[in-house]
Amino acid sequence: MPDLSATSSQLKGSEGIAASPYTKRNLVTLSCALPEMICCLNPNCAQPINPDTAQICQSCGASLVFSLRGRYRPIKLIGRGGFGRTYLAQDSDRLNTYCVLKQFAPQAQGTKSLSKAIQLFQQEAERLHELGEHPQIPALMAYFEQDQYLYLVQQMIEGKTLLQEMRRQGTLDEAGARSLLEDLLPVLKFIHERNIIHRDITPSNIIRRRIDGKLVLIDFGVAKQFSDAILHEPGTRIGTEGYAPIEQLRGGQAYPSSDLYSLAATCLHLLTGVKPERLYSPLEGRWLWRETLQQNNLKVSPQLGNVLDRLVKDLMSERYISAQAVLDDLRGLPSLEGAVPGWIRQHPEGKISTSSPPSGPVSRPDVSSRPIQPFSQPSSQPSGQPFSQPSSQPPSQPLSQPTSTSTRRGTSQPPISQRPSAPPRTGWRCIRTLTGHSSWVTTVAFNPKTSTLVSGSLDDTIRVWNLSTSTQLYQLAGHARGVNHVAISPTGQVLASCGDDDTVKIWNLTSGELLHTLKAHMRDVNSVAIAANSSLLASGSDDRTVKLWKLDQGTLIRSLAGTAGMIKSVVITPDERFLVSGGLDNKVRYWNLQQGEMVRVFSGHFNSVNQVAIAPSGKLIASASKDKTVRLWSVASGSLIHTLSGHAQEVSSVAIAPDSVTIISGSRDGSVKIWDAQTGMLKHTLAEHSGTVTAVAIHRSSQYVASASADKTIKIWQNA
Repeated sequence: MPDLSATSSQLKGSEGIAASPYTKRNLVTLSCALPEMICCLNPNCAQPINPDTAQICQSCGASLVFSLRGRYRPIKLIGRGGFGRTYLAQDSDRLNTYCVLKQFAPQAQGTKSLSKAIQLFQQEAERLHELGEHPQIPALMAYFEQDQYLYLVQQMIEGKTLLQEMRRQGTLDEAGARSLLEDLLPVLKFIHERNIIHRDITPSNIIRRRIDGKLVLIDFGVAKQFSDAILHEPGTRIGTEGYAPIEQLRGGQAYPSSDLYSLAATCLHLLTGVKPERLYSPLEGRWLWRETLQQNNLKVSPQLGNVLDRLVKDLMSERYISAQAVLDDLRGLPSLEGAVPGWIRQHPEGKISTSSPPSGPVSRPDVSSRPIQPFSQPSSQPSGQPFSQPSSQPPSQPLSQPTSTSTRRGTSQPPISQRPSAPPRTGWRCIRTLTGHSSWVTTVAFNPKTSTLVSGSLDDTIRVWNLSTSTQLYQLAGHARGVNHVAISPTGQVLASCGDDDTVKIWNLTSGELLHTLKAHMRDVNSVAIAANSSLLASGSDDRTVKLWKLDQGTLIRSLAGTAGMIKSVVITPDERFLVSGGLDNKVRYWNLQQGEMVRVFSGHFNSVNQVAIAPSGKLIASASKDKTVRLWSVASGSLIHTLSGHAQEVSSVAIAPDSVTIISGSRDGSVKIWDAQTGMLKHTLAEHSGTVTAVAIHRSSQYVASASADKTIKIWQNA
């Protein structure tokens, strides 16, 4: 079941000023009752919930509609207002996943008036559809008219609102407030550039999405805008008292600076724990939020205070005129020493704390004083190592062999072929846990040439680990926002990384030097891939494009466009002739790199494709999806070979071993699963992570697997 209590604000109706969201208490029985319910769609029904065996509403006598448009089943009333109702629904075409169904019941009289209502409704729906292209705005899934009622179907966001977070964990500190602004101001810039004003930004209308920790702006008030147009009341007050500026509350007018005012009022509430209307003195005509902070022994820097003060000026002429102007001033503020930037990076599980963040700078290695060398396994582990082997077990083998047999200590080891044979394998076990990241670890990659591992995180850093000693060698700091993916060249010398700062970065792994920063994507870059034998680099982004680059020069070759959804994963085939991509359109696409054209589409997933992988043989594609499955496809025929079902929640990552037979998957259910590609059978389940498994990687020996998790750790598993 989704965390419905956390989405109650998204699901509320259009009550107007100071709308009261439904609380957890209203939804507490949902998990056991939903499968046996059907909801009456009569907007005047007092008790709309009915058992699913009923044909007529037991309360109002209206005929029950079991399926709108043959797919949307209303199962729970979750909001109501003067212009319609909001229901929780299930979409039968998407494995009965939950969605939000908004019903509008225009009181227009006559055919002409109803036609006008439908026309205006369609215009508003088209605007919402355009907004849904942004990854931090719920997507519009459908809009239609049925039985003289109008309906919108929207994506349901699972997570908790910022108001709920504050009530459970406490107020924000300055780093959290800055990150909140930095996360949401680009969203406001996006909607304002499309001549849309939100008009109701509050802590209840911002949800931290559970799957990735990102902030999502919800409730764009289509009912309010729609009702204004139908009822011809341009002066209707819109917004929530305390958060809405004076121009909205007096005349119903809203501008970009009105949204900026509301966002700042939201920040003040989350900083102080006091509602905005109680932070303003009408007698003195000024805000008292600074005094409130002082009373609680809290403070923010004068520079951030000045930004907030300007945002909440009464006179529009004294406020910022655009979201970009605010971002420019925020980026000019002095850095918070020792702080991990970003709300998500401070509170990856939504836990708000005013305690000091981890100390220590995030930086590249000092190349001049400490060149990075490949490492191999020491002949014996130092005492006190957290991952030393028990005396009854043989010492662990190195994860890869350097070209020389010399170790850091100047000793030598015989090659693997000359060592005593290992005991019979009994299964997979965790042999190392790497800790050090301060937020979700989002990506891992084994270096094919040395005993090192590279990881990336929402703490904005890339870290390089010595797998022989389970220690961190160094970290690379260059991305302004979370790192989403890393890829290492076959030579082991070049690293590509990408992140939420819309960039791809190329690094020298030997020296830690940043070689290139690639800036052509317009949104978050989610995936990078390096070709096996050339300098070709591919990147996939939320801007719905795949871009091809010259790795050595950092120059753009071409863009592959034409996908229907955001790109979440890309991989280049071993022969470098083709590229595989997956994303939010639920499909896997196969591209001819020389011609820049899509040559095949693999269809079958019922939800977003989170990651794709291709076997070293080039004959097998694996795709991991939000529909909780991994699917295996034949490259030659385009047919589905197996559907791997076993994860309890969405599958976030997948990898194929060098033998092209073993499949590794990681899921939001916290487990890593190992499958047989030939039979489609589950062989092992590894369940030691305490959070979502965000990424998996397989060592070239096929004997080691690395898994990254939202629990901030990396685990190394050995087949022994």
